[in-house]
Amino acid sequence: MIMDRLYNEALKKGPVCVGLDSTLKFLPKYLLDQDLSDGEKILLFNKKIIDATTDLAACYKVQIACYEALGLDGLKAYSQTVKYARNKGNIVIGDVKRGDISSTGQQYAIGHFTGDFEVDIMTINAYMGEDAVSPYYPYLKDKGLFILQRTSNPSAADLQNRDSEGKTIYEVMGEKIENWGQPFRGQSGFSAIGAVVGLTCPEEFERIQELSPHTYFLVPGYGAQGGTGQDIAKILKKSSCAVVNSSRGLITAHQKLGCEGELFADHIRNATLAMKEDILKWL
Repeated sequence: MIMDRLYNEALKKGPVCVGLDSTLKFLPKYLLDQDLSDGEKILLFNKKIIDATTDLAACYKVQIACYEALGLDGLKAYSQTVKYARNKGNIVIGDVKRGDISSTGQQYAIGHFTGDFEVDIMTINAYMGEDAVSPYYPYLKDKGLFILQRTSNPSAADLQNRDSEGKTIYEVMGEKIENWGQPFRGQSGFSAIGAVVGLTCPEEFERIQELSPHTYFLVPGYGAQGGTGQDIAKILKKSSCAVVNSSRGLITAHQKLGCEGELFADHIRNATLAMKEDILKWL
């Protein structure tokens, strides 16, 4: 079961998820000057990052919007990026945030759990209810989901923190995720249906963890959005229940040091190692 595998990878390598939210503005001049298409440049950027961090990353998250923006060339880069990472034995999360029901959801499942865009875990939006989750059930023997629960963006509280009969909306969603995931629990105790919970509100995260003992978490909000290793340590001390994503904070590390040459990936590796150490030192 994929969430068992992710759980074990995080224990072995550390709970770092490297976000390949790659755009041209993040590339070093060395790559921008190559006689390649934009998609090919981004693919090469991603490959070098994967090669440099594969022993440090529990998984990789690839945000499809960054690739869709480049059209067919970008989608080819997305496909080849996820294939490259998976062929090297890495777990890949397709950050696609699909959120439709019935036959449309079935097509999203086919599109991202098989074929050219196949990943191990998808992000989805289930605020349409179980109808937006059930199309993926047939795949959950080998695949997984991360459902949006309490997200890290500033306006998330506008809806997710609203009261509903004495509970916040995000608490209600957490209960649903636990219930939907019950048939898909693995040896680790965690379900193939996990949740996205941001690190920007650590006190809320602690409450969510208490209410969702069988839910594994994908955690954005580290670094550029203000989350720290000390924040996530409060969660991980109680249970090894999460991987922590950083995208811009890692894949722009070379730019912060003014490196525009071939060794850019060394700086991204160093930033990934520093993130891992920042999390583990509090445990």
